[in-house]
Amino acid sequence: MTKMKYMNRYWRVGEPMVWLSGAALAVTLLTAIVLLAVIMMNGLGVFWPSELQELRLKDGSQVVGKLIRSEPTSDNSGLRRQYKIANRDLYGLDFRWIDEDQIVSEQTPDQLLVLERVEHGDFYGVLKGLDAGTGNALSATVDDLSEALGMVESELGQLSELEDKLKAASYRIEQIRLKTLKLDFQNVAENDPDRQKLNDEKQVFSQKFGNLVELQTKRTEKARQARAIFVAANGQESEIVLADIFQVYAPNQMSISDKVVFYLKKLAELFVGEPRESNTEGGLFPAIFGTVMLIFVMSLFSFPLGVVAAIYLREYAKDGILVRIVRIAVNNLAGIPSIVYGIFGLGFFIYGIGHGIDSFFFPERLPTPTFGTGGLLWASLTLALLTVPVVIVSTEEALGAIPREMREGSYALGSTKFQTLVRILLPMASPGIMTGLILAMARAAGEVAPLMITGVVKLAPALPIDGNFPFFHLDRKFMHLGFHIYDIGFQSPNVEAAKPMVFVTTLLLVLIVLIMSSVAIHLRNKMKKRYTFGTF
Repeated sequence: MTKMKYMNRYWRVGEPMVWLSGAALAVTLLTAIVLLAVIMMNGLGVFWPSELQELRLKDGSQVVGKLIRSEPTSDNSGLRRQYKIANRDLYGLDFRWIDEDQIVSEQTPDQLLVLERVEHGDFYGVLKGLDAGTGNALSATVDDLSEALGMVESELGQLSELEDKLKAASYRIEQIRLKTLKLDFQNVAENDPDRQKLNDEKQVFSQKFGNLVELQTKRTEKARQARAIFVAANGQESEIVLADIFQVYAPNQMSISDKVVFYLKKLAELFVGEPRESNTEGGLFPAIFGTVMLIFVMSLFSFPLGVVAAIYLREYAKDGILVRIVRIAVNNLAGIPSIVYGIFGLGFFIYGIGHGIDSFFFPERLPTPTFGTGGLLWASLTLALLTVPVVIVSTEEALGAIPREMREGSYALGSTKFQTLVRILLPMASPGIMTGLILAMARAAGEVAPLMITGVVKLAPALPIDGNFPFFHLDRKFMHLGFHIYDIGFQSPNVEAAKPMVFVTTLLLVLIVLIMSSVAIHLRNKMKKRYTFGTF
């Protein structure tokens, strides 16, 4: 009898639910930790300069590559290794599996070099000679190669400056073309002074553009004259233009400190560099910039709209069937699949509002769309609609948690309803409101499906912000880390070679979400300390 009373009390006080909740929390945390550990293990080691191994096989062939992993063979009779052998233009593949029983010997020669190229991936081999453009290759050392690469890098720097001038001239010519289209739409006569001025200006910039193109062609030919001869593992010689080499290093000669410096440089390149080789190599700056810009613009729309809607529903709207329907609709909107929002954004924002803007403000440019196509603005508005229910619900709950006595005390002191809202309620509810913003930003950062329809691209020609008026170009398409993961992970022609960058990009996206959420959490904690209340 005593045992039965104890069990009844045990279930009545809810202790099983406490244990169940604790177990669920532990499983959730463990799952998140394991997920982060897998991403970090596969992502952090991508840029480490591993040693190159030279293998001699039983069939007499040689293989040079980096060891990626080992696993049992299909019949469990031994082990097999996966090597990255690079030299895609020679072998047609980047990776190769080799059974351990086929390996006769393995060594790590110091003279082996790794070439990171602009295209065709890495190249593994030995330097044979240099050709400075004379047609005669002379024997050279790695130091000679580094010196030649330094000279080519200087020439490429000058070409980069020329390219900036070409972009400026091209942008100016495009602006003149758009102004001419506007005059044509307005049926302005050919002898009009404004038209004549535009024609003269176009002639000047066109001539300047032609001269720059001619100069660029000559300098490009000069920069691409220098070549190097390398020998691959199979003995095949390969002539590589020095301008196509991004970086050269000898991993077998590097000390630990050299490898650490190299690793840090690669991390810096990841944050500030441009992507190359179909986005599978190089930096991720455009995607990072596009992701942060998207979240920022989305927050500018989602946060005020959600807070204002929640204030009206909680403080001003009279409780009735209409308000109940609105609350039900808001809760249901939070559960709608994101792709549905993408279709809505395409139809309402792009084909509806965007086409209307083009028809009203830019009729002379039609049928070429300006705002009637995907861009940062429409993608941000689509995500704002997707996340605004989260902000509304969290703001309503924060306002509802404030006791009625706080409002009545404010009214008793002569404050109006608006003054009470601004000076009492909103400051006290600010931690809860910030919680909604944090959840909204975290969800928006990871959404990809709506962006694929409303403006994200594989490679953006220009950033949404530049030095040309009006500086913020919200009509431009942009890159996004989430779409970048999808693109290189599932759309890349060489998925195995793109796998390391998938983990790196995933880790970077998680890091951005954590940083932005941490900033918001820090602000929320400061608000908690300033407006201390037991409910929050």
